[in-house]
Amino acid sequence: MSTASTVPLSAFSACEVSDALIKLGSPNGGHIPDVHIHSPSSQVKICAPAYTVQMVLASDKSAPKLSSHFVDTATPGSVIVIDAPPQAKNAVWGGLMTAGAQARGAVGVVISGRCRDLAEHRAADFPVFARGHSTVGQSPFVRPSAVNVTLNIRPKDVGEGPDAFASVAVIPGDWIVADEDGVVCVPVGMVDKVVELAKKGQEVDARCMADIKAGKGVQASFKEHRGK
Repeated sequence: MSTASTVPLSAFSACEVSDALIKLGSPNGGHIPDVHIHSPSSQVKICAPAYTVQMVLASDKSAPKLSSHFVDTATPGSVIVIDAPPQAKNAVWGGLMTAGAQARGAVGVVISGRCRDLAEHRAADFPVFARGHSTVGQSPFVRPSAVNVTLNIRPKDVGEGPDAFASVAVIPGDWIVADEDGVVCVPVGMVDKVVELAKKGQEVDARCMADIKAGKGVQASFKEHRGK
């Protein structure tokens, strides 16, 4: 993350970051939809660069194979971001992987797919965000095929056309902000602009909140502080 700003990206919620990205022209606010916190059970927040993993169906014989386990090559201080085939109902992350990720210094995992061994992740106090969970693991359903590649994460059960929610590109090194509201990807080159706009948005919302609590009304408060 750039050091040009005196305010770190971690000072803002996923919602505030998404709002800033929308103002900057992002079609999706960086939001990776349908991904929710599964561990730990207490409130947690991630703000770290992405180490990406692409999963493929095990039946895909044409996709490359890894020479090392993807957890063993994870970058210390990173959040592991996994994109699994949308039709897969198996987990791609379990308790042993959490142990390996912690040993490598990874700060959490975000899965466009499923996890398992929830009790083990929670006992380890390791942040796991996923679309769901399952009782079965990777084999014989899927396998990892590539690391540190651009992921194109599509929303679940989304249609086509101009009104469809746009997919999210996650490039290795992009910043991931994840909390109880959801997961957002911030392109590394936009961090300073996002911080600037998120700070302004945070200040405006604070003024709106004060007026609304004082009984001014939502519409009047929005008009005064947001200009609409």
